[in-house]
Amino acid sequence: MQEREKHKGRQSSDSVACNVLFDFSSGLFRSGFLLFLPAFGVLVHRGCFADCFVLKLWRSREVVSEVVSGSTAWLGRGLSCVCAQSRECDARPSFDLTPSQEECLQRLQNRIEIAYDSSIPEHQEALRALWNAAFPEEELRGLISEQWKEMGWQGKDPSTDFRGGGFISLENLLFFARNFPKSFKDLLWKQEGDRSVWEYPFAVAGVNITFMLIQMLDLEAVKPRTIVGAVFLKFLSENESAFDLLYCITFKLMDHQWLAMRASYMDFNTVMKATRRQLERELLLEDITRLEDLPSYSLLTR
Repeated sequence: MQEREKHKGRQSSDSVACNVLFDFSSGLFRSGFLLFLPAFGVLVHRGCFADCFVLKLWRSREVVSEVVSGSTAWLGRGLSCVCAQSRECDARPSFDLTPSQEECLQRLQNRIEIAYDSSIPEHQEALRALWNAAFPEEELRGLISEQWKEMGWQGKDPSTDFRGGGFISLENLLFFARNFPKSFKDLLWKQEGDRSVWEYPFAVAGVNITFMLIQMLDLEAVKPRTIVGAVFLKFLSENESAFDLLYCITFKLMDHQWLAMRASYMDFNTVMKATRRQLERELLLEDITRLEDLPSYSLLTR
C-alpha cells in the first residue's frame, strides 16, 4: 500500500499540456552507405534515418511549418500528438508485398481501425482484464471509477483516453501485462531507477506509444513506404503478434531513455523522439532476423 500511495503521486497528471511531436520520415536519407536488402530486392542508403530527417526539419522553415500545421490527435488532456501531413508531391518509395505479407498487414490494419467502444462486451472485458492484471488484489468498483487514475489514466473513464490509439492500444497494454508481467509492473509502479517527482502517466503513455508505432511504421498505407516499415512487415509475416511485441519493446525502451535522460513530465516529447530514433536504428541493424534480436529486447523481463 505504501508503494501504491507513492505511485499515485507520480502517476497523477495535471492540466499542463505536453505536446508530443513525432518526426515523420518523408523519404530516404541522403547520407549513409549503400545497403542491399535481399528480402525486398532493393538497394538503399543505410544510415541514421530519423536523425537526417530531424536535421532537415530544423534547417528548413518550410518543413517546420508543414509539420506544425498538421492535424492534431489528442490523446487525453495531458499529452497530445502533432502529426505531420505528407506533401502531395512527396515521392516516397513503396515496397511490394508477398500475398502472406498483404494478409498480415490487412489483419493488423483491421485491428487498428477498431475504435474503443464501451458498449461492446468484448471491450469491457478487456478493460477489466487489464485492471486485474495490474491490481489482482484490488476489486474494480466499475468501468468508470476514480480507481483508474492509479494506472495513469487521465480521469475516471479510461474510454476517453483511447481516442488516439483505439482498441488496439488496450490490446497492446493487455499483451504487455500478460507476456511480460514483471516489466509491466516495473513500469506501472516506476520501480526501477532514480525517478522524477513528476513522472509520465503509465496508461496514457502506453496509448501514445501505440499511436507512435502506427505512424512510424506507416501501417495505414496500402504498402510500406519506408525501409523500417518494410522490415517490420517481414517480421509480421513470421509472427502475428509482432506489433504487440514491438510495443512491449518500445515501452521498455522509452522508460530506459527516460531514466538515462533524467527526464520529467515536460520532457516527454524529447524522450519519445529519442525512443523513435533508437528504435529505427535497431530495426535497420544487420543480422536482425526477428524482433527478439533487437538490442532493446534484452530490457524486457517476464
